[in-house]
Amino acid sequence: MKLGYTILYVQDVPTAIDFYERAFGLKRRFLADEGTYGELETGETRLGLSKYEFACTLTPLEIEKPTAKTTFPIELGFATDDVESAFQKAIAEGAVKVKAPEEKPWGQVVAYVKDIDGYLVEICTPMP
Repeated sequence: MKLGYTILYVQDVPTAIDFYERAFGLKRRFLADEGTYGELETGETRLGLSKYEFACTLTPLEIEKPTAKTTFPIELGFATDDVESAFQKAIAEGAVKVKAPEEKPWGQVVAYVKDIDGYLVEICTPMP
């Protein structure tokens, strides 16, 4: 078995796809005509984006939205050789700064932002 995709529940799928294309350089795989679901290419695993209301029709679970002071208990990690530039680009495209890039004791450079729907995104160098 392998991980095929991760789905984030968002307010507006076309807007979220546009954000991830601009902020992180991801490539759109597709967007459903009705705008309830779309996917971005990230390598072998895809990043899916689903409208909250649509996601709520699929399971009986209540899906809570993050607030300005909270986030979902999930983190997306994007690896790059130039964390500082990627961090600055993400902020310029609408991401919210959480933590500026810093080198960790294990040698990795790591920064954090929140996307336009409140998800925590790690921007980091590949593990040494």
